[in-house]
Amino acid sequence: MKVVALEAHDIRFPTSRQLDGSDAMNPDPDYSAAYAVLRTDDGAEGHGFTFTIGRGTEVCVAAIRAYAPLVVGLDLDLSDLGEFSRRLLHDSQLRWLGPEKGAVHMAAAAIINAAFDLAGRVAGKPVWRLLADLPPEQIVDLADWRYLTDALRPEEAVELLRAARAGREEREAALLAGGYPAYTTTPGWLGYTDEKLVVLAREAVAEGFTQIKLKVGGDLADDVRRMELARRTVGPGIRIAIDANQRWDVGQAIEWVEALKPYDPWWIEEPTSPDDILGHAAVRRAVRPVRVATGEHVANRVIFKQLLQADAIDVLQIDACRVAGVPENVAILLLAAKYGVPVCPHAGGVGLCEVVQHLSMFDYLAVSGSTEDRVIEYVDHLHEHFTDPVRIRDGRYFAPSAPGMSAQIKPDSLREYAFPDGPAWRL
Repeated sequence: MKVVALEAHDIRFPTSRQLDGSDAMNPDPDYSAAYAVLRTDDGAEGHGFTFTIGRGTEVCVAAIRAYAPLVVGLDLDLSDLGEFSRRLLHDSQLRWLGPEKGAVHMAAAAIINAAFDLAGRVAGKPVWRLLADLPPEQIVDLADWRYLTDALRPEEAVELLRAARAGREEREAALLAGGYPAYTTTPGWLGYTDEKLVVLAREAVAEGFTQIKLKVGGDLADDVRRMELARRTVGPGIRIAIDANQRWDVGQAIEWVEALKPYDPWWIEEPTSPDDILGHAAVRRAVRPVRVATGEHVANRVIFKQLLQADAIDVLQIDACRVAGVPENVAILLLAAKYGVPVCPHAGGVGLCEVVQHLSMFDYLAVSGSTEDRVIEYVDHLHEHFTDPVRIRDGRYFAPSAPGMSAQIKPDSLREYAFPDGPAWRL
Protein backbone atom coordinates (compact mmCIF):
# COMPACT_ATOMS: atom_id res chain seq x y z
CA MET A 1 0.00 0.00 0.00
CA LYS A 2 1.11 3.55 -0.69
CA VAL A 3 1.26 6.26 1.99
CA VAL A 4 -0.72 9.24 0.71
CA ALA A 5 -0.63 11.50 3.78
CA LEU A 6 1.19 12.07 7.05
CA GLU A 7 -0.77 14.29 9.44
CA ALA A 8 0.65 15.91 12.57
CA HIS A 9 -1.45 17.38 15.41
CA ASP A 10 -0.58 19.35 18.55
CA ILE A 11 -2.85 17.95 21.27
CA ARG A 12 -2.60 19.24 24.86
CA PHE A 13 -4.60 18.47 28.00
CA PRO A 14 -4.54 21.08 30.80
CA THR A 15 -3.51 18.69 33.59
CA SER A 16 -1.53 21.44 35.34
CA ARG A 17 -4.81 22.86 36.65
CA GLN A 18 -5.11 19.97 39.14
CA LEU A 19 -1.34 19.30 39.37
CA ASP A 20 -1.82 15.84 37.88
CA GLY A 21 1.60 14.60 36.82
CA SER A 22 3.51 17.05 39.02
CA ASP A 23 6.99 16.14 40.26
CA ALA A 24 10.17 17.80 41.47
CA MET A 25 11.46 18.62 37.98
CA ASN A 26 8.11 19.13 36.27
CA PRO A 27 5.86 21.05 38.68
CA ASP A 28 3.11 22.02 36.24
CA PRO A 29 2.89 19.64 33.27
CA ASP A 30 0.15 19.76 30.67
CA TYR A 31 0.06 16.20 29.35
CA SER A 32 0.35 16.48 25.58
CA ALA A 33 0.94 14.52 22.40
CA ALA A 34 2.56 15.25 19.08
CA TYR A 35 0.11 13.04 17.23
CA ALA A 36 0.73 11.43 13.84
CA VAL A 37 -1.68 9.77 11.42
CA LEU A 38 -0.51 7.73 8.41
CA ARG A 39 -3.08 7.42 5.63
CA THR A 40 -2.81 5.01 2.70
CA ASP A 41 -4.28 4.81 -0.77
CA ASP A 42 -6.64 1.98 0.20
CA GLY A 43 -8.18 3.92 3.10
CA ALA A 44 -6.24 2.23 5.90
CA GLU A 45 -4.72 4.41 8.59
CA GLY A 46 -2.31 4.15 11.52
CA HIS A 47 -2.08 6.32 14.62
CA GLY A 48 0.93 7.13 16.79
CA PHE A 49 2.24 9.87 19.02
CA THR A 50 5.08 10.99 21.19
CA PHE A 51 4.41 12.22 24.70
CA THR A 52 5.27 15.76 25.78
CA ILE A 53 4.28 17.97 28.71
CA GLY A 54 3.14 21.21 27.06
CA ARG A 55 5.53 23.81 25.67
CA GLY A 56 7.69 22.27 22.98
CA THR A 57 5.03 20.00 21.57
CA GLU A 58 5.08 22.23 18.51
CA VAL A 59 8.75 21.30 18.01
CA CYS A 60 7.90 17.59 17.82
CA VAL A 61 4.98 18.35 15.49
CA ALA A 62 7.34 20.24 13.18
CA ALA A 63 9.77 17.31 13.29
CA ILE A 64 6.99 14.87 12.31
CA ARG A 65 6.19 17.09 9.33
CA ALA A 66 9.88 17.20 8.40
CA TYR A 67 9.74 13.44 7.81
CA ALA A 68 6.88 13.75 5.31
CA PRO A 69 9.13 13.73 2.19
CA LEU A 70 10.53 10.36 3.33
CA VAL A 71 7.10 8.88 4.01
CA VAL A 72 4.44 10.29 1.70
CA GLY A 73 4.41 8.42 -1.60
CA LEU A 74 6.25 5.44 -0.11
CA ASP A 75 5.11 1.92 -0.95
CA LEU A 76 4.92 0.62 2.61
CA ASP A 77 5.84 -3.03 3.12
CA LEU A 78 4.13 -4.00 6.36
CA SER A 79 6.17 -7.20 6.50
CA ASP A 80 9.42 -5.20 6.78
CA LEU A 81 8.80 -2.35 9.19
CA GLY A 82 12.36 -2.63 10.45
CA GLU A 83 13.49 -1.31 7.08
CA PHE A 84 10.87 1.45 7.25
CA SER A 85 12.23 2.45 10.66
CA ARG A 86 15.81 2.49 9.42
CA ARG A 87 14.76 4.60 6.40
CA LEU A 88 13.66 7.33 8.80
CA LEU A 89 16.48 7.01 11.33
CA HIS A 90 19.32 6.80 8.83
CA ASP A 91 18.34 9.85 6.80
CA SER A 92 21.60 11.75 7.01
CA GLN A 93 20.18 15.26 7.25
CA LEU A 94 17.50 14.62 9.87
CA ARG A 95 19.82 12.29 11.79
CA TRP A 96 22.23 15.20 12.16
CA LEU A 97 19.75 16.85 14.53
CA GLY A 98 20.22 14.01 17.04
CA PRO A 99 21.82 11.76 16.20
CA GLU A 100 19.14 9.35 17.39
CA LYS A 101 17.97 11.53 20.25
CA GLY A 102 15.81 14.56 20.98
CA ALA A 103 12.77 15.90 19.16
CA VAL A 104 13.67 14.37 15.81
CA HIS A 105 13.97 10.90 17.37
CA MET A 106 10.71 11.30 19.29
CA ALA A 107 8.98 12.38 16.07
CA ALA A 108 10.27 9.25 14.37
CA ALA A 109 8.77 7.24 17.24
CA ALA A 110 5.33 8.69 16.53
CA ILE A 111 5.53 7.79 12.85
CA ILE A 112 7.04 4.33 13.36
CA ASN A 113 4.48 3.42 16.01
CA ALA A 114 1.76 4.63 13.64
CA ALA A 115 3.10 2.20 11.06
CA PHE A 116 2.85 -0.66 13.57
CA ASP A 117 -0.66 0.45 14.49
CA LEU A 118 -1.47 0.32 10.77
CA ALA A 119 0.10 -3.14 10.45
CA GLY A 120 -1.95 -4.44 13.36
CA ARG A 121 -5.16 -3.05 11.90
CA VAL A 122 -4.45 -4.58 8.48
CA ALA A 123 -3.59 -7.96 10.06
CA GLY A 124 -6.60 -7.82 12.39
CA LYS A 125 -4.36 -8.26 15.45
CA PRO A 126 -3.38 -6.21 18.49
CA VAL A 127 0.30 -5.30 18.20
CA TRP A 128 1.32 -7.46 21.17
CA ARG A 129 0.06 -10.50 19.29
CA LEU A 130 1.35 -9.28 15.92
CA LEU A 131 4.87 -9.14 17.35
CA ALA A 132 4.68 -12.34 19.38
CA ASP A 133 3.47 -14.29 16.34
CA LEU A 134 6.53 -13.35 14.27
CA PRO A 135 9.27 -15.98 13.87
CA PRO A 136 12.46 -15.15 15.80
CA GLU A 137 14.34 -14.13 12.67
CA GLN A 138 11.72 -11.53 11.76
CA ILE A 139 11.68 -10.13 15.29
CA VAL A 140 15.45 -9.73 15.18
CA ASP A 141 15.24 -8.08 11.76
CA LEU A 142 13.10 -5.31 13.25
CA ALA A 143 16.02 -4.01 15.32
CA ASP A 144 18.84 -1.75 14.21
CA TRP A 145 21.95 -3.68 15.32
CA ARG A 146 24.44 -0.90 14.66
CA TYR A 147 26.33 -0.14 17.91
CA LEU A 148 24.88 -3.17 19.76
CA THR A 149 26.89 -6.18 18.69
CA ASP A 150 29.54 -5.80 21.38
CA ALA A 151 26.76 -6.58 23.87
CA LEU A 152 24.38 -8.81 21.88
CA ARG A 153 24.71 -10.21 18.37
CA PRO A 154 21.69 -10.87 16.14
CA GLU A 155 22.35 -14.60 16.10
CA GLU A 156 22.40 -14.63 19.92
CA ALA A 157 19.09 -12.80 19.94
CA VAL A 158 17.57 -15.41 17.61
CA GLU A 159 18.64 -18.18 19.99
CA LEU A 160 17.24 -16.26 22.95
CA LEU A 161 13.90 -15.95 21.18
CA ARG A 162 13.88 -19.61 20.17
CA ALA A 163 14.48 -20.62 23.78
CA ALA A 164 11.58 -18.43 24.91
CA ARG A 165 9.12 -20.25 22.66
CA ALA A 166 8.78 -23.06 25.19
CA GLY A 167 5.62 -22.48 27.22
CA ARG A 168 4.30 -19.73 24.93
CA GLU A 169 0.78 -21.18 24.76
CA GLU A 170 0.54 -21.48 28.54
CA ARG A 171 1.77 -17.93 29.04
CA GLU A 172 -0.71 -16.55 26.55
CA ALA A 173 -3.54 -18.38 28.28
CA ALA A 174 -2.39 -16.95 31.62
CA LEU A 175 -2.15 -13.44 30.15
CA LEU A 176 -5.63 -13.57 28.67
CA ALA A 177 -7.14 -14.99 31.85
CA GLY A 178 -5.30 -13.00 34.50
CA GLY A 179 -3.68 -9.97 32.89
CA TYR A 180 -0.24 -8.44 33.41
CA PRO A 181 0.90 -6.91 36.76
CA ALA A 182 0.62 -3.15 37.19
CA TYR A 183 1.66 -0.54 39.72
CA THR A 184 0.15 2.89 40.17
CA THR A 185 1.67 6.36 40.42
CA THR A 186 -1.74 7.99 40.85
CA PRO A 187 -1.37 8.60 44.64
CA GLY A 188 2.12 10.01 44.48
CA TRP A 189 2.20 13.24 42.47
CA LEU A 190 4.25 15.83 44.31
CA GLY A 191 1.62 18.57 44.13
CA TYR A 192 -1.03 16.49 45.90
CA THR A 193 -1.92 17.19 49.53
CA ASP A 194 -1.20 14.65 52.26
CA GLU A 195 -4.92 13.99 52.53
CA LYS A 196 -5.20 13.22 48.83
CA LEU A 197 -2.14 10.96 49.01
CA VAL A 198 -3.73 8.93 51.82
CA VAL A 199 -7.10 8.59 50.09
CA LEU A 200 -5.57 7.55 46.78
CA ALA A 201 -3.10 5.15 48.40
CA ARG A 202 -5.92 3.40 50.24
CA GLU A 203 -7.93 3.22 47.04
CA ALA A 204 -4.96 1.73 45.18
CA VAL A 205 -4.59 -1.09 47.70
CA ALA A 206 -8.35 -1.72 47.65
CA GLU A 207 -8.19 -1.93 43.84
CA GLY A 208 -5.59 -4.69 43.99
CA PHE A 209 -2.33 -2.84 43.36
CA THR A 210 0.62 -4.30 45.25
CA GLN A 211 2.97 -1.41 44.37
CA ILE A 212 2.55 2.36 44.36
CA LYS A 213 5.02 5.15 43.57
CA LEU A 214 5.74 8.50 45.21
CA LYS A 215 7.47 11.45 43.61
CA VAL A 216 10.36 12.79 45.70
CA GLY A 217 13.13 15.34 45.42
CA GLY A 218 11.48 18.65 46.25
CA ASP A 219 12.22 18.93 49.96
CA LEU A 220 13.77 16.19 52.12
CA ALA A 221 11.64 16.85 55.20
CA ASP A 222 8.50 16.77 53.06
CA ASP A 223 9.62 13.53 51.42
CA VAL A 224 10.29 11.85 54.76
CA ARG A 225 6.87 12.92 56.03
CA ARG A 226 5.07 11.76 52.89
CA MET A 227 6.96 8.47 52.75
CA GLU A 228 6.20 7.73 56.40
CA LEU A 229 2.55 8.61 55.80
CA ALA A 230 2.33 6.39 52.73
CA ARG A 231 4.00 3.46 54.49
CA ARG A 232 1.67 3.80 57.47
CA THR A 233 -1.31 3.93 55.10
CA VAL A 234 -0.52 0.89 52.92
CA GLY A 235 1.30 -1.27 55.47
CA PRO A 236 4.48 -3.34 55.12
CA GLY A 237 3.23 -5.68 52.39
CA ILE A 238 2.87 -3.09 49.62
CA ARG A 239 5.91 -1.99 47.63
CA ILE A 240 6.54 1.76 47.49
CA ALA A 241 8.80 2.95 44.69
CA ILE A 242 10.19 6.49 44.74
CA ASP A 243 10.97 8.70 41.75
CA ALA A 244 13.27 11.74 41.80
CA ASN A 245 12.84 12.64 38.10
CA GLN A 246 16.57 13.42 37.68
CA ARG A 247 16.57 15.97 40.50
CA TRP A 248 19.86 15.11 42.22
CA ASP A 249 23.59 15.01 41.80
CA VAL A 250 25.10 11.60 42.59
CA GLY A 251 26.13 12.38 46.17
CA GLN A 252 22.82 14.06 46.93
CA ALA A 253 20.93 11.06 45.57
CA ILE A 254 22.79 8.71 47.89
CA GLU A 255 22.18 10.91 50.95
CA TRP A 256 18.49 11.39 50.13
CA VAL A 257 17.81 7.68 49.60
CA GLU A 258 19.60 6.86 52.86
CA ALA A 259 17.21 9.20 54.66
CA LEU A 260 14.22 7.38 53.14
CA LYS A 261 15.50 3.84 53.73
CA PRO A 262 13.63 3.40 57.06
CA TYR A 263 10.40 3.32 55.03
CA ASP A 264 11.60 0.51 52.74
CA PRO A 265 11.56 2.04 49.25
CA TRP A 266 11.46 -0.64 46.57
CA TRP A 267 13.38 1.34 43.96
CA ILE A 268 14.71 4.83 43.38
CA GLU A 269 13.85 5.97 39.88
CA GLU A 270 15.86 8.49 37.87
CA PRO A 271 18.12 9.46 40.78
CA THR A 272 20.31 11.61 38.54
CA SER A 273 20.83 12.58 34.89
CA PRO A 274 19.55 9.88 32.51
CA ASP A 275 22.78 10.25 30.53
CA ASP A 276 25.03 9.61 33.55
CA ILE A 277 25.76 5.90 33.32
CA LEU A 278 28.61 5.92 35.83
CA GLY A 279 26.54 8.06 38.18
CA HIS A 280 23.74 5.50 38.16
CA ALA A 281 26.27 2.76 38.84
CA ALA A 282 27.66 4.69 41.82
CA VAL A 283 24.20 5.27 43.25
CA ARG A 284 23.33 1.59 42.78
CA ARG A 285 26.42 0.44 44.69
CA ALA A 286 25.74 2.87 47.52
CA VAL A 287 22.00 2.48 48.16
CA ARG A 288 21.56 -1.28 48.14
CA PRO A 289 19.25 -3.04 48.87
CA VAL A 290 17.15 -0.23 47.34
CA ARG A 291 17.06 -0.88 43.61
CA VAL A 292 17.91 1.68 40.94
CA ALA A 293 15.53 2.15 38.01
CA THR A 294 15.76 4.40 34.98
CA GLY A 295 14.78 4.68 31.34
CA GLU A 296 11.91 7.05 30.58
CA HIS A 297 14.34 9.76 29.44
CA VAL A 298 17.03 7.49 28.05
CA ALA A 299 17.45 8.63 24.47
CA ASN A 300 18.27 5.43 22.62
CA ARG A 301 19.33 1.78 22.67
CA VAL A 302 23.02 2.67 22.99
CA ILE A 303 22.58 4.31 26.41
CA PHE A 304 20.49 1.36 27.55
CA LYS A 305 23.23 -0.98 26.36
CA GLN A 306 25.81 0.87 28.43
CA LEU A 307 23.59 1.00 31.55
CA LEU A 308 23.38 -2.79 31.34
CA GLN A 309 27.07 -3.29 30.59
CA ALA A 310 28.01 -1.07 33.56
CA ASP A 311 25.69 -2.88 36.03
CA ALA A 312 24.16 0.54 36.64
CA ILE A 313 20.48 -0.42 37.03
CA ASP A 314 18.34 -3.09 38.64
CA VAL A 315 15.18 -2.14 36.72
CA LEU A 316 15.02 -1.03 33.09
CA GLN A 317 12.17 1.31 32.17
CA ILE A 318 11.33 1.52 28.50
CA ASP A 319 9.15 4.29 27.13
CA ALA A 320 7.07 3.39 24.09
CA CYS A 321 7.31 6.88 22.58
CA ARG A 322 10.74 8.35 23.42
CA VAL A 323 13.10 5.97 21.65
CA ALA A 324 12.28 5.28 18.01
CA GLY A 325 9.15 3.24 18.47
CA VAL A 326 8.60 -0.50 18.39
CA PRO A 327 11.82 -1.66 16.65
CA GLU A 328 14.18 0.16 19.02
CA ASN A 329 12.18 -1.03 22.01
CA VAL A 330 12.41 -4.60 20.67
CA ALA A 331 16.21 -4.22 20.66
CA ILE A 332 16.14 -2.89 24.24
CA LEU A 333 13.92 -5.76 25.42
CA LEU A 334 16.35 -8.23 23.88
CA LEU A 335 19.29 -6.55 25.60
CA ALA A 336 17.48 -6.62 28.95
CA ALA A 337 16.75 -10.32 28.53
CA LYS A 338 20.40 -11.02 27.72
CA TYR A 339 21.51 -9.25 30.92
CA GLY A 340 18.70 -10.64 33.08
CA VAL A 341 17.31 -7.23 34.09
CA PRO A 342 13.52 -6.91 34.53
CA VAL A 343 11.67 -4.36 32.39
CA CYS A 344 9.06 -2.17 34.11
CA PRO A 345 7.84 0.38 31.55
CA HIS A 346 7.25 4.05 32.13
CA ALA A 347 3.64 4.99 31.44
CA GLY A 348 3.12 8.27 33.28
CA GLY A 349 1.58 10.36 30.53
CA VAL A 350 -1.24 10.64 28.04
CA GLY A 351 -1.63 7.40 26.10
CA LEU A 352 1.55 5.76 27.37
CA CYS A 353 -0.39 3.10 29.29
CA GLU A 354 -2.31 2.25 26.15
CA VAL A 355 0.70 1.70 23.90
CA VAL A 356 3.38 0.28 26.21
CA GLN A 357 1.18 -2.58 27.41
CA HIS A 358 1.68 -4.13 23.96
CA LEU A 359 5.45 -4.18 24.44
CA SER A 360 5.34 -5.76 27.90
CA MET A 361 2.91 -8.43 26.76
CA PHE A 362 5.10 -9.21 23.77
CA ASP A 363 8.10 -9.41 26.09
CA TYR A 364 6.28 -11.88 28.37
CA LEU A 365 5.18 -14.10 25.50
CA ALA A 366 8.23 -14.04 23.23
CA VAL A 367 11.32 -12.60 24.96
CA SER A 368 11.74 -12.83 28.74
CA GLY A 369 8.92 -15.30 29.35
CA SER A 370 8.45 -13.90 32.86
CA THR A 371 6.44 -11.41 34.89
CA GLU A 372 8.56 -11.82 38.03
CA ASP A 373 9.36 -8.38 39.48
CA ARG A 374 7.87 -6.88 36.32
CA VAL A 375 5.08 -4.30 36.45
CA ILE A 376 3.71 -1.73 34.03
CA GLU A 377 3.16 1.75 35.42
CA TYR A 378 -0.44 2.93 35.54
CA VAL A 379 -1.82 6.42 36.00
CA ASP A 380 -5.53 7.11 36.09
CA HIS A 381 -5.55 10.03 33.67
CA LEU A 382 -7.05 10.71 30.23
CA HIS A 383 -7.87 7.15 29.15
CA GLU A 384 -11.37 8.27 28.19
CA HIS A 385 -9.93 10.08 25.17
CA PHE A 386 -8.80 6.86 23.46
CA THR A 387 -10.88 4.58 21.27
CA ASP A 388 -9.30 1.48 22.89
CA PRO A 389 -8.49 2.49 26.49
CA VAL A 390 -6.60 0.24 28.88
CA ARG A 391 -8.54 -2.25 30.96
CA ILE A 392 -7.33 -2.45 34.57
CA ARG A 393 -8.78 -4.92 37.01
CA ASP A 394 -7.41 -6.16 40.36
CA GLY A 395 -4.21 -4.19 39.81
CA ARG A 396 -3.49 -5.80 36.44
CA TYR A 397 -3.58 -4.84 32.76
CA PHE A 398 -5.87 -7.02 30.68
CA ALA A 399 -4.73 -7.64 27.13
CA PRO A 400 -6.28 -5.46 24.43
CA SER A 401 -8.10 -7.37 21.72
CA ALA A 402 -8.74 -4.61 19.15
CA PRO A 403 -6.41 -4.56 16.11
CA GLY A 404 -3.58 -2.03 16.30
CA MET A 405 -1.59 -0.42 19.10
CA SER A 406 -4.43 1.23 21.09
CA ALA A 407 -3.02 4.64 20.10
CA GLN A 408 -6.01 6.31 18.44
CA ILE A 409 -7.39 9.43 20.14
CA LYS A 410 -11.12 10.03 19.60
CA PRO A 411 -11.92 12.60 16.91
CA ASP A 412 -13.93 14.72 19.37
CA SER A 413 -10.93 14.86 21.73
CA LEU A 414 -8.61 15.82 18.88
CA ARG A 415 -10.87 18.79 18.16
CA GLU A 416 -11.47 19.76 21.80
CA TYR A 417 -7.82 19.72 22.89
CA ALA A 418 -6.10 20.93 19.72
CA PHE A 419 -3.58 23.61 20.70
CA PRO A 420 -3.92 26.56 20.69
CA ASP A 421 -7.38 26.89 19.12
CA GLY A 422 -9.37 23.98 20.60
CA PRO A 423 -12.26 24.85 22.92
CA ALA A 424 -10.37 23.51 25.97
CA TRP A 425 -7.77 26.27 25.45
CA ARG A 426 -10.17 29.18 24.91
CA LEU A 427 -10.70 29.81 28.62
